[in-house]
Amino acid sequence: MLIRLVPAHLALLLSFPLLAADPTPVKERLKAVNRVLDSEIQDLVKLYQHLHSHPELSLQETQTAARMAEELQKLGFTVTPKVGGTGVVGVLKNGDGPTVLVRTDMDALPVTEQTGVPYASQVRVRDRFGNNTGVMHACGHDVHMTSWVGTARTLVQLKNLWSGTLVFIAQPAEEIGVGARAMIADGLFKKFPKPDYALALHAEPRLPVGTIAYSEGLALANVDSVDILVKGKGGHGAAPHNTIDPVVLAAQIVLNLQTIASREVNPIDPVVVTVGSIHGGTKHNIIPSEVKLQLTVRTTKDSTRDQVLKAIDRIARGTATTARAPEPKVIVNLDEYTPSTYNDVPLTRKTMTALREVLGDAHVQERPPIMGGEDFGRYGREGIPICMYFLGTISQEKYDAAQHPGAAQLPGMHSDSYAPVPEPSIRNGVRTMASAVLNLMAKKPKP
Repeated sequence: MLIRLVPAHLALLLSFPLLAADPTPVKERLKAVNRVLDSEIQDLVKLYQHLHSHPELSLQETQTAARMAEELQKLGFTVTPKVGGTGVVGVLKNGDGPTVLVRTDMDALPVTEQTGVPYASQVRVRDRFGNNTGVMHACGHDVHMTSWVGTARTLVQLKNLWSGTLVFIAQPAEEIGVGARAMIADGLFKKFPKPDYALALHAEPRLPVGTIAYSEGLALANVDSVDILVKGKGGHGAAPHNTIDPVVLAAQIVLNLQTIASREVNPIDPVVVTVGSIHGGTKHNIIPSEVKLQLTVRTTKDSTRDQVLKAIDRIARGTATTARAPEPKVIVNLDEYTPSTYNDVPLTRKTMTALREVLGDAHVQERPPIMGGEDFGRYGREGIPICMYFLGTISQEKYDAAQHPGAAQLPGMHSDSYAPVPEPSIRNGVRTMASAVLNLMAKKPKP
């Protein structure tokens, strides 16, 4: 027996013998995808502009969902609306093969748009709390939907190249972290074919068009929303000794919370505790009886999440005790909890191998995990291999200008100034997603 030693990095590659995509079929399929795209791209840009100028908030996506359902119905999908509220599920069978889920989200944000583009949103509505607000697709969900529709159109026209079952889902309420959970609870994986793989893309406002980024394994963080009601004893601002000032107490709690990441958690274990809102009082000379804090908490491990949430509760109560204040009320809003997103490693490697053939090696960038959140991770927690990648949406000129020392940063996600470049963003969204699906579902050549 001949035993040959190989370097460690080669041994790792050899341990995944089925991951590498054959580059020749990828390029041939890409030519077919591009032919379809050339005939569809102008209509897709119009769809994008319509979706951008008609945004709807989380749990209010009725017109958007109707349009997504209509697009799938025209293509021959069996469509089921109102899954998990306003969610849409479309199923298309094309012979034997794997079942692949492709997901888009639909909801917009309570942001008043300042981009100045001709198709900018002018929509104003009442949010779920009754506040009058502008509405904007400030997180790129309009790019997601348009790429999703374009991918569906492309795959239908290229049915001769693939076999299996497509499950296209349009998900509500990603921005508040409840949409994926609602669709799963409503039988997404019981009433419909359970996928072998699930794919999604996300617009990236700080990458140039033609580029994608991805993470193997951990990609996005756990996200928790925590409310703290700090209680005190109100009174006159000129007589603080007769009060228990909840404003001072709230300030102490805010500062004490920062010791969780700096002194309680392992320094190499990422944690973010941000107090995004603090409200209390009505007038200069009145010490109020309570102050409200709103926190966003980001962790990457479930064990660390549990540690941090317990620490927040302990610090809030302990700080109140030292001030002789009433016990504060600490509420972890589980309705808006979003679990971390883990990209399946074999699926991600297989997909990125194919997408390097689509975009070129230099335009497919691996990057570390980020502390943002995405409820796409819930599908992975149902035992389904998932892969989400990030799609560049900014012109190369703007990107290059922003790299100069002292230049202003590009607008980020949720910014009122985020304006993707429509045509190339959508084109690359469809090219990459259609190629990723075809790579998983390609018909095997006849012997």
